[in-house]
Amino acid sequence: MDPSAVHHDCVYSRLAADPDLREIVDLFVEEMPGRVAALSECLKSADWERLRRTAHQLKGAAGSYGFDVISPAAGRVEASVRDGEPEERIRATVDELIALCSLARSGTPD
Repeated sequence: MDPSAVHHDCVYSRLAADPDLREIVDLFVEEMPGRVAALSECLKSADWERLRRTAHQLKGAAGSYGFDVISPAAGRVEASVRDGEPEERIRATVDELIALCSLARSGTPD
């Protein structure tokens, strides 16, 4: 099973057990509330281009830091904005992404 998958309502990085990478994974998790706030602000202000860019950046960062379930969710937000999907669909993809981001944790599942 993928260690970054949702585990008891938490999402862990597949890289968290690597002692050389643990610190940067921890930093990524510490920065997550700011990323979620940025997504929420974009949604609140209907700033779709900023939302697309923010989601794109999160997609790459989450993948780089081993959060393999967050990266595709961010990609869905990016694609929904890029493809001009209805606002309701964009909001649903952002809600899904924010829910996953709120589950991101440092360390490994016990």
